Amino acid sequence: MENYTYNSPTLQLEGLKVEDDSVRLVFFLFLFSYIIFMVTNLGILTIICIEKSLHQPMYVLFCNLTISDIIGSTHILPRLLSDMLLPPSERLISYYECVVQAFITHMFGTTSHTVLMVMAFDRYVAICQPLYYSTIMTGRMIVKLIVFSWGVPFVLVVILLGLTVRLNRCRTLITNPFCDNASLFKLSCESVVINNIFGLTFTVLLFVSSIGCMVLTYGKITAVCLATKNKTLNSKAMKTCSTHLVVYLIMSLSGITFIVLHRFPQYSDYRKLSAILFVIVPGSLNPIIYGLQSKEIRNFLYKLFLSRKCLPSCETKSLIKPWKDF
Repeated sequence: MENYTYNSPTLQLEGLKVEDDSVRLVFFLFLFSYIIFMVTNLGILTIICIEKSLHQPMYVLFCNLTISDIIGSTHILPRLLSDMLLPPSERLISYYECVVQAFITHMFGTTSHTVLMVMAFDRYVAICQPLYYSTIMTGRMIVKLIVFSWGVPFVLVVILLGLTVRLNRCRTLITNPFCDNASLFKLSCESVVINNIFGLTFTVLLFVSSIGCMVLTYGKITAVCLATKNKTLNSKAMKTCSTHLVVYLIMSLSGITFIVLHRFPQYSDYRKLSAILFVIVPGSLNPIIYGLQSKEIRNFLYKLFLSRKCLPSCETKSLIKPWKDF
């Protein structure tokens, strides 16, 4: 037994504690949520790719947020759904698979912050420096921002998990629906002071940087809007920025709730639920919020819906009357 529990290559996921009578209901609820999640995110990604009017820096950067959400949900929810149909004793995962899952989990969470930071920078340049926007937001600058969005999280997460995989393990139970860094280093009987210090530094640095970026950029945007008497321009700017801030607040509150509950073992069930909601809720709302806010996306969907509704009766009319953009 000792050989099995000490540095065991196989771990057990505790998963969700669901009553037998409610397993099917919860399963189909999460399955439906995942389907809606994938349809909305893949849909918005497809629209941005095929619609030329959306080939702008803001939407290119937003694609990175969508890709991050898709990766984050796909590596968690299908596995969670399959585990729900198994008895707790059969919810097994290899240690290396668990490390990979933890890596993707933290990459997904960190990249969400960095992408929103570079999107805030894009909005700052567009509103505060409109005459220089095309000069600043060149193709090379967009590539640099995308590399920053993924490169910084990659380095930080590699260090975070590098400090964890060095530890010897004496436990095998992951007290979470999926693997993350905290769940992994809790398997060790060695001192995890360094892990806690770096993890806390990581979290504080991430939130201070992202919140500071939001306050700085949107503070300057607000100042410019107040100084400008163009009500139409101000209304459009505030609408775009408020959408961005809503997405950021939803994502941040979900993440903070999950991180805080990790410190209170007595609330493990609430932590598990918040962890799943952190994956589902922000990613499901992002394409809906941006889709409703974006005039270009609304126009594309309107034209798509109208063309399908009119066919084939509108085909003859279109030969006589040309299409007018809305």
